[in-house]
Amino acid sequence: MAEEKQNPMRAITVDKLIINCCVGESGDRLTRAARVLEQLTGQQPVYSKARYTLRSFGIRRNEKIAVHVTVRGEKALEILERGLKVKEYELLQQNFSSTGNFGFGISEHIDLGIKYDPTTGIYGMDFFVCLTRPGARVSRRKIHKGRIGHPHKITKEDSIKWFQDKFEGVVLAKAL
Repeated sequence: MAEEKQNPMRAITVDKLIINCCVGESGDRLTRAARVLEQLTGQQPVYSKARYTLRSFGIRRNEKIAVHVTVRGEKALEILERGLKVKEYELLQQNFSSTGNFGFGISEHIDLGIKYDPTTGIYGMDFFVCLTRPGARVSRRKIHKGRIGHPHKITKEDSIKWFQDKFEGVVLAKAL
């Protein structure tokens, strides 16, 4: 046996990609941000409400202040690829969480390949990627729920290695 066989249950995949666009106010800017997310993903975005009133920011409790959308499957990988291209495939060590997920932000949505529209404006957004291994459903299913063993959980090092292998990305220790 020249090559070593890999266990298919250890393969890491993208479970979902969450794109969040927080405007900080309700009204016309929020609906325009929702339109941008719909153009990007082709899905209907969900509105997020403020948890409590902050007078300094001018937001009230239960006021809609952000939109987000969850993308899964091949479309998630394609949008993630476009987002990482904007970041030039460079992420910081602190972008990765201890549970094996990672996130980053972009400042202008037009960098993703969406044509600039003066009536819409320019919006920044946050990308958050949840990684998983086959068999993770065991801990979330309704009947006969189980626990995932420690060796099967995704660590920060696993997700960094996956990012470097999959996208030939660079992980920097600190911001430049």
